[in-house]
Formats: sequence, C-alpha cells, structure tokens
Amino acid sequence: MDARLHHNMTTEKRNIELLAPAKDLECGMAAIDHGADAVYIGANQFGARKAAANNVEDIKSLADYAHKFNAKVYVTLNTIIYENELAEAEQLLKNIIKAGVDAILVQDMAIVEMYERISKEVEFASTRLPALHASTQTDNRNVKKAEWLRKNGFSRVVLARETSLKEIEEIHNAAPDVELEAFVHGALCVSYSGACYASQRFFKRSANRGECAQFCRMEFSLKDSNNDTIIRDSHLLSLKDLRLIDRIGDLIDAGICSLKIEGRLKDANYVKNVVAAYSEAIDKLISQHPNRYSRASYGKCEYKFTPNIEKTFNRGFTTYFLDGRQKDISSFDTPKAMGEYVGYVKEIRKMSFNVAGTATFANGDGLCFFTADKKLEGFRVNRVENNRLYPHTMPKGLEPGMALYRNNDMDFERLMSGKTAERKMSVRFCVEECNGKLKISASDECGRRAEHIISEPLQEAMKPQRDNIERQLKKLGNTQWKAESIIFTNSADRFFIPSSRLAAIRRELLDKLESMPFPYSEEANNDKRNTEKANRQSNTTDKIQAHDLNIANVANHVARDFYKSHGVENVARAFELASARNNNEDVKKIGPMPTMPLMTCRFCLRYALGYCVKRGGNKPLWKEPLFLEAANGIRVKLVFNCSKCQMEVCEP
Repeated sequence: MDARLHHNMTTEKRNIELLAPAKDLECGMAAIDHGADAVYIGANQFGARKAAANNVEDIKSLADYAHKFNAKVYVTLNTIIYENELAEAEQLLKNIIKAGVDAILVQDMAIVEMYERISKEVEFASTRLPALHASTQTDNRNVKKAEWLRKNGFSRVVLARETSLKEIEEIHNAAPDVELEAFVHGALCVSYSGACYASQRFFKRSANRGECAQFCRMEFSLKDSNNDTIIRDSHLLSLKDLRLIDRIGDLIDAGICSLKIEGRLKDANYVKNVVAAYSEAIDKLISQHPNRYSRASYGKCEYKFTPNIEKTFNRGFTTYFLDGRQKDISSFDTPKAMGEYVGYVKEIRKMSFNVAGTATFANGDGLCFFTADKKLEGFRVNRVENNRLYPHTMPKGLEPGMALYRNNDMDFERLMSGKTAERKMSVRFCVEECNGKLKISASDECGRRAEHIISEPLQEAMKPQRDNIERQLKKLGNTQWKAESIIFTNSADRFFIPSSRLAAIRRELLDKLESMPFPYSEEANNDKRNTEKANRQSNTTDKIQAHDLNIANVANHVARDFYKSHGVENVARAFELASARNNNEDVKKIGPMPTMPLMTCRFCLRYALGYCVKRGGNKPLWKEPLFLEAANGIRVKLVFNCSKCQMEVCEP
C-alpha cells in the first residue's frame, strides 16, 4: 500500500522528531538551540564512536538543558562488551540512568539484561528509567528483527541505512507499536552496520568497538581472476553522503518517527547548519499539514544565518536505497569532501586565474578540483580581486574549463563560529482583577499555567500602569522564554505595583512553569515503560536461527545466555574474539567461531559499473571472482550473492 494512502486511512497526528548528533556538550546544546527534538551522545566508554566520549556530568547537563524544551537525550552504549568489562559497563549504565537521560542505544544484549536487573533494585525503584533503543549496529533490516526486538523490550528500532521506503512501511505495518528511527543525512557505510569486520581484520580496530579505520574509504584496484586490472587506484567502496531533506513527509508517512542526522565526530558548525536546515524543512511540512504533523518538542528557533547543507562536509549526495537500487550512489574519485560547486576556471595566468560563475570568494577559502586523471586536488585562496583568485601556491594540473568546488567557505565559517541561533518558548501573561484581588498568570505554548494572586489592597495610580507592567514582565533576558502577549482585563492596569515586586512575580511564575511536567509526558512514559516491561515478561520461546535475525556479535556469556533464553539458536561468538589473546576456554564457551564475510553490502560494485545482467546490465567481459587490491598489500575477494541481491567482501 502506498505510504500516503496508508496515512490517509488513519486520523492520528504524527509527531516528528529531529535527532541530532553530539560529539560533546557544546555540540549537543548547539543542536537543541538550532531545532533538534532529541540528541544522541556517547558516554566515556562503550560508544560506537570512541573519539566522541563524554563524562556523565556533561551528559546530565545536556539532559537538563534539553528537557527545558521537552527535547530528549539518548546515550549510545552500542558497542559489543567483552567478558572482563561487564561490571564496568553495568556501573556506567547505572550512572547514565541517574543522569536522567531518555533512552539508551544498545547493541550488546548484556546491556538489556543489566537494565532489567537494575530496574528491580531498591535504589532505582522511584527512578524514571530510560527507554531501550536498538542501535543500527544490531543490523536491523527486516520485519523478523524488528518484531523480535519489540518482543524483548525495545521501544525503538534504528533501521539500517539501506532500508527502502517500501521496506520501512512493511516493518511498520508488521510491528506498529515499535518506534522506527531512520538516518536522513550524513556519511554512509558501504556495509550493513554491525556486519563489517574489515577494519578489525586488517587494522585490529573494531567497528563494533567504536574504532573503525574506514577501510571502505581506501583506494583499491579492481582485478579479475587472471589478475588483469579492470580499474586502477579508485575508491571503489566509498559512497556519497545521504541527503533526504526532501523526503521527510514520505518517511514519516511510511512509519518513521525519528529522523536521524549522522555525525558524532562532526564539529559544532556542522551540527548547527544541518540541524537548522532540517528543522526548517520539518516546520515547513507541518505548516502545510498542521492537522497531520507536529513537532516532538517545544520552542521556536530564530536563526542569524541562512542554513545551507551544501556548505558543510559532504562527498556529494544520494538518496541511497530509499527508492530501491540506484547506480549513482558511489564516490569512486574521492572519499573527501568536495563541497559546493562555485563555477569553472575561465582563464589562467602565471599566479592567478579567474572564475566563471556567480559565487563570491574570500581570502582563505578552500577550493578543489578534479585533475585530468580524476584525482581531487585542493588549494587555499590567498587573495581575491573580484572573480580573480590568487592561490597561496598555484595548483598543478589546474586547466581552463575545469569545475571548481568550495569545501571551506571562510565567510560562512566566520558567521557560524558566533552565536547563530536562539530557541525560545512562548509565554503569555494575563493581568486581571478578580473579586477585588489582582491575579497575574503565565501560560506557555504547551498548555502549562501558573498564577500569582495579590490579595492585599493595592493603591490606584494616577495614570494607567500598563507600560511599566509590560516592561517588567517582558524582561526575560537570557532565559528560555519569549513574551508572546500580555493581556489586561477589568482595567487591571490602574493599580500601582512596584517594579521590584513585578520582577519577583515574573521569576516566580516562570520557575513554576519550568518545574511542571510537560502535558501527558509522564503518563505516556509510564504507559510506555509498562508496555515494555510486559513485553520482556512475555518473551517468546519460539526457536529462531541467529542468521535469521542477523545476530553475530556476541562477546560475553550474558549476551549469549540472553539470546538462548529468548529462543535464538546457533549463536556464534564475535569476530573480535578470534585472536589468541581472546581464544581461551571461557571465550570458546560463548559459541563457535563465525564464518562470515568481512563486509555484507547492499551496494553492488558489479551493478554500479553497469554489469548486473539480472537488472539489464551488460554481460561482464572479465573472469570472476573479482578482487580488490590496495597499495599496502591488502587483498579481498568480492562475492556477488545474487539470490539476496547483495555483495560480500571476503577473505581471498
């Protein structure tokens, strides 16, 4: 069924959550200020981006800040956990729960077991527990996996980046009571997340431990079984970046509730720009369909810049597999950021050249171009005279007619380095006389209301006090509030109230509003937790094979036992446990060593090159199997698993 037809058959208003990455507290607060409804951040251990670690105190500060707007904070505990780390992981989980976060992203099922045990401890009896979200590292690409996760306590499933719109709708229809989260922007891994072991195999850096060495961004030569070179020195596994800003409505109608931006290693400027762009797009969609959609948090953002995602790091953009298989999703020529197209080289002199185009330039701009042999070369602009540019060093290989791209816009970066947005919640004040008493009340955009009653007699002023009362109530300074209106009834502005008292009343009213829960939030959270608990207590005992759920990364006995007790058979131990250091008897008890590809990819190189006969391509002239070879001696075999329509990168 078409997603929009499916939506039209329902009357439920859909909440849209924009989920932003946070490398650190600064990035997280910037994301909230620029329109994020939720932020995901790593703790100081066990996060899938080891270089983006944060202490629990900063995470608590971020949660406190986000909650002012009913925005959420999710913490990534989404690596696999070794046997000797279990106690440490459990203590970290306890600390994160105490910090008041809203969800934990999980790959290792030992975390789920710990979570269940912690929830029964007296210390946490009155603590609001965070939800459990199944990280994309758990390789969530089909209905069976989503249903199994729902039955075992997960309230949300983060789908594989490769999932199509049709598949999203199928998963949503099969498991409508589990939230679905999808990536909408940022870098793409060529392998299904959680199913990539190349980095561990060749560099001893596990992607499932937050240490990916970006094997897929390396340069390779493609060779056939006769060792003939088909393509030389190209980035054959490197993909463009995802960009679905124009498809938000389609995703929401198919069943997505959370739109996720990739980038926990990106800086604050990246977060500001991309979050603002997507937030504006969501607001535009809501304004067109106010009865169908609403935001998941409160507050309105005012920007001091015009968002432009072309100006932040990107390798070119793709919609990936959203509409099914497409050819133009790879970035063979470079894994680096190209940036925005700014024109082409018109004429070259000895130390300068001019540019044909409408872009303006600034000293310090970073530009790049592709040489005749398709290599990306970059340079910095030292001086600008209209459209004539003087590079710091004249780049070799630059020729008239070549396209130019700007991957560092100095004017934009300077603008972004300052204060670029403010997020405020609307508050309405009402001043009224009621039965001889003066009542001042405040209500916010989500329906919370507080009031202060002056019961003692007040002196009438010589002239109306409206201006002073308004002035004092509007003094909201650097708070989260913005006065939308001030209403007076029954000539309530005729009374004199000292400015100091008005200021105290204003602070009291706002403090009361801030201390109130958001409407229905606690009730909804309690209902949600009860449902999740019921799911965990009624776990299925039906037997299911590990390969049907894409389960392979089991690194400790707690996770192994969890899977077995929940009906999963033939669980293999994690690829990371293959080394002699980890190959003791206790490790062997976890399960047998897996036999699996180094990468499992929906992306297919044969298809990308136009040689998929099954889909109308040309018949290959080479002799398979094909191999990828890197200059450092790494060699892997490509296996085309056409029955599953996927490519596997294997040991040769």
